[in-house]
Amino acid sequence: MRVLITGAAGFIGSTLAHRLLDRGDEVLGYDNLNDYYDVRLKQARLDRLTPRAGFSFVKASLEDREALDAAFDAFKPQRVVNLAAQAGVRYSLENPRAYIDANIVGFLNVLEACRHKGVEHLVYASSSSVYGSNRKLPFAVEDSVDHPVSLYAASKKANELMAHTYSHLFRLPTTGLRFFTVYGPWGRPDMALFLFTKKILAGEPIDVFNFGKHTRDFTYIDDIVEGVIRTLDRVPGPDAGFDPLAPTPATSAAPYRVYNIGNHTPVQLSRYIELIEEATGKKAIKNLLPLQPGDVPDTEAEVSALMRDTGYAPETPVEVGVKRFVEWYRGHYGV
Repeated sequence: MRVLITGAAGFIGSTLAHRLLDRGDEVLGYDNLNDYYDVRLKQARLDRLTPRAGFSFVKASLEDREALDAAFDAFKPQRVVNLAAQAGVRYSLENPRAYIDANIVGFLNVLEACRHKGVEHLVYASSSSVYGSNRKLPFAVEDSVDHPVSLYAASKKANELMAHTYSHLFRLPTTGLRFFTVYGPWGRPDMALFLFTKKILAGEPIDVFNFGKHTRDFTYIDDIVEGVIRTLDRVPGPDAGFDPLAPTPATSAAPYRVYNIGNHTPVQLSRYIELIEEATGKKAIKNLLPLQPGDVPDTEAEVSALMRDTGYAPETPVEVGVKRFVEWYRGHYGV
């Protein structure tokens, strides 16, 4: 297939591109290489992709409608994976307009391009953050997600609503994926694993929010990408069992689906830090702090719908995944 991946220099996007190329697909990567985090890491990911047969790249933003339309016209993708977004819960408190520009305006441009260029299936990144102040665990796709606690979360919920509208009005098949705390080699520097590993190795103190008591459904990158590919290959149709008298956010009478992608095994942050200490051979100096604004205390993915529909099954325990990350970090940065 010809697959266009937005956010192709990102953590998930670059790993996905390698997997699709491995199986013989053609991939067009689309990314603006913004400086939200270290551009050198994004470029290093891209440098591993550019020599590969079947890969091409366009540097541009989702907000640049002309550039996006030109990329669609030239490449003629059959399927699209939209992973480009302004990420980060905490940053959304500081720079909210960036989230509207990239995650709302940019996503509208993606939807319009898919609609007018005859794309067979759009898979797009949502987030576990849409569950907001929900406290019922595990988080299920059938649950209400009407109480976001950050603008980032609100923008991702808006993406799901926008996608449903296009699925309903224009019969564009769309699948939204709520990712749960993705980690692993080539990961993002603003995420806990990267930050903690860097500071522990340097002998610097780490900020441990909620005093290390909150839990996260940490999901290894290979398991995430496996879920993305399985959903990409399964074009949704209308759900014959959808009941308009008792609707849920998960399915629709339109060709639309939303799934959780998680490990379904939450780990306390304090345990996560212990695993980093074991992998680095160094003890952390902890600066214990209360829960940050916009953060949620706990996450856990209910993934039975994804398992039922695609056969997805996460395989990587956190003990293995953290060790692999630390090995990659030490090799990549020479520490």
